[in-house]
Amino acid sequence: MIGKIIGAYAGDKLAKQTSGLGIGGAGGAALGVVAASVLRRMSLPAMIALGAGGYVAKKLYERNEAKKTPTQTIVSETEETPTAAAA
Repeated sequence: MIGKIIGAYAGDKLAKQTSGLGIGGAGGAALGVVAASVLRRMSLPAMIALGAGGYVAKKLYERNEAKKTPTQTIVSETEETPTAAAA
């Protein structure tokens, strides 16, 4: 019972952090309860494989996001810009 409460609390907090997915606090709490129940029935090798897979997926996602966002060049105010030099 305590595991379900802790799972619900963690799911609620996680759902509030990732509000872009459309899952509210109650939905996150429900997912936390389900996750706690599923993890209790999994074997240790399956848990390790799930954790490693999540880590790899996160790294791949971050790498793809870094490729999508262009790097910005910062121009200091002391340098002349082409429009300022022409004026």
